[in-house]
Amino acid sequence: MPRHIGWKTAALAFAGALCIGGVAHAADSGPIAASGDSAAMLKEALAGPWRSEANKARDKYRHPAETLAFFGIKPDMTVIELDPGGGWYTEILAPFLYANGHLVEAASPPRKGGPSKFEQKLKADPKVYGHIARVIPFSPPQQVDLGADASADMVLTFRNAHDWLNDSPQTLDAVFKAAYKVLKPGGVLGFTDHRARPFADAVQSSKALHRIPEDYMIEVGLRNGFRLAGASQVNANPQDPEDINIHRLPPDLSGPDGEHAKMQAIGESDRMTLKFVKP
Repeated sequence: MPRHIGWKTAALAFAGALCIGGVAHAADSGPIAASGDSAAMLKEALAGPWRSEANKARDKYRHPAETLAFFGIKPDMTVIELDPGGGWYTEILAPFLYANGHLVEAASPPRKGGPSKFEQKLKADPKVYGHIARVIPFSPPQQVDLGADASADMVLTFRNAHDWLNDSPQTLDAVFKAAYKVLKPGGVLGFTDHRARPFADAVQSSKALHRIPEDYMIEVGLRNGFRLAGASQVNANPQDPEDINIHRLPPDLSGPDGEHAKMQAIGESDRMTLKFVKP
C-alpha cells in the first residue's frame, strides 16, 4: 500500500542504502550466458539456483517466460520494475538484463526498524543483483519520479495496480503518468493484476477483493496517453469465479481451514495481462 508519512526522509535514506549499481564489471560474465536469444536467456534465468523452490513452484500460475515474452522484453533494454515487493520477478529480470541491459528498481522505502527484505535480498547476492543500475524510492502519489524523460524502454509492474487504486484513482493515474513520462516513444508499459468481473465497480472491487476489472484498466491506460498493444490470456484462470478476495486463494489461503482444499483446486487468481505502448 502507498505510504505517506515521512516519505522524503525515508526515500533519501533508502536511496543511499541501495546505491549498489552504477559500477562496471566488464570482466564478470554474469549469472547466465549472454546471447541474442531472449527465449533461451529467460529459460536460463528461470532455472537459476538463486530462485527458491517455492518461487519456482509458482511459475505454473505466473507464467513469467510467456508474460515477459508477450511484453517484448529484450536483454539489451533499460527496464524499470515498479514496487517489486519481495523480488519474485527481480530474480528473473536481474540475471536476464545483467550483461547488456539495465534494470532499475522503483521500490517502496522500508518501514522503520531496519532494511527491507528486498534490500537484504539484493545485497546478499551481488553475483545476481550487483548490476542493477539503480534502486530508487517509489511511494505514489508523492514520490513517482522514475528518471529522466524518455530514458526507459519498458516499465513493468506485477499485481500492484489494485493497491494504488485502493489509495485513490488519482494515485493510479499518477503511476501511469510517471510511466508515460519516463518511457521512450514506442516504449512498453506491461503489467498484470487480479481480474474482477467485467464492468464491476473498480474502486469497490479493489478495496473488497483486491481485483480490478480489465475494462477499467484499459480505460486508465488510454486516458493517460497510452495505446493498447495487446491483452494476453496467458495468466487467465477460468476456475477463478472472480468474486472472492484474492487472499483466500493460493498462496495465501487466508480463509478458514475448511475451504483450503476448494481454494487450492481453483489455484491462483485469474489475472489480466496488458501491454500498453507510448506513441
